[in-house]
Amino acid sequence: MGKGRRQNDPMSGDHATITGAAGRYASALFELASDAKLAAKVEADMAELATLLADNPELTSALASPMVEGEAKSGILAALADKAGFQQTTKNALMVVAENGRAGALAGIARIYAGLAAAERGVVSADVTTAAKLTAKEIDALKASLKRALGREVDVRVQENPDILGGLIVQVGSRMYDSSLRTKLDGLRTAMKEA
Repeated sequence: MGKGRRQNDPMSGDHATITGAAGRYASALFELASDAKLAAKVEADMAELATLLADNPELTSALASPMVEGEAKSGILAALADKAGFQQTTKNALMVVAENGRAGALAGIARIYAGLAAAERGVVSADVTTAAKLTAKEIDALKASLKRALGREVDVRVQENPDILGGLIVQVGSRMYDSSLRTKLDGLRTAMKEA
């Protein structure tokens, strides 16, 4: 599958996200990793990086902060890559991102990379936000429902956000399905104000 098709294939679900700096870095990294036959290994590295960033808000803040110099960010990322045993291709990409002042975009780069890798495998990625942790059985049921709705295999990434109160928010590419209790309550509040 060529670069143009990955970026413009409406079935991929990710065509709208391959824009901006994060999209350009993710696309470049995916092409480099694919050419080196390391796409799956770099995908694992980027997934681990995304988890590290999600689990460490202080790290995320430091990487995004204009108060932290690029050299310090490069040092942080190099140490992180070495400790995690990332591929050299991944480490080099992280250094380029930091040197170009884009370390704050790493979570987005990791997300887009995952979408590109999934699309290459014929799988669409879905980001699911829930108020509480889902069981393995619930995740399997969700995957089955999404597969029926989308007609493709679905890679589901789940994150918790108690602020949505209940329900789900599912994002597949540029499409969002929001059945969260928070959104329903906000809609009801708006309707009551207008009445």
